[in-house]
Amino acid sequence: VQLQASGGGLVQAGGSLRLTCAASGRTFSSYFMGWFRQAPGKEREFVAAVLASGGTTLYADSVKGRFTISRDNAKNTVYLQMNSLKPEDTAVYYCAGSVGVWPQTRRRDYDFWGQGTQVTVSS
Repeated sequence: VQLQASGGGLVQAGGSLRLTCAASGRTFSSYFMGWFRQAPGKEREFVAAVLASGGTTLYADSVKGRFTISRDNAKNTVYLQMNSLKPEDTAVYYCAGSVGVWPQTRRRDYDFWGQGTQVTVSS
C-alpha cells in the first residue's frame, strides 16, 4: 500500500485547511486510517483516526472539536478537515494505515505511512 498526502500550506490562525491522503491498492476499505503530526524537535503524535467503515472516529484532545477525519472508500481517500487552526498546529502531517485492532494511537501500531505534508499556521 502506498499513501500520498497533500493539501498542506500556510494559513493564518483561525483559518482552515483540508488534508487529503490518497491510497493505492484494492484493500483500502479493510484497514483503518490515521493522521499524525510532527513539529520540529518533537515526537510524532497522534491526531485522529477513522475506522475502516468510516463510522467511528477518534481524536487527540488537542484537536477535538476543530478537526474532522473522514474517508471515502470508493475513492481510496481519507481527509482531515482542520478548522480554527492555531500556531501550535504547525507541523508536518502524515497519514498512516493500520491492519491492527481498533483503536490505535501509537506510531508503532501503524503499518504504512505517507510522505507528509507541511502545515504552517501563522499568528
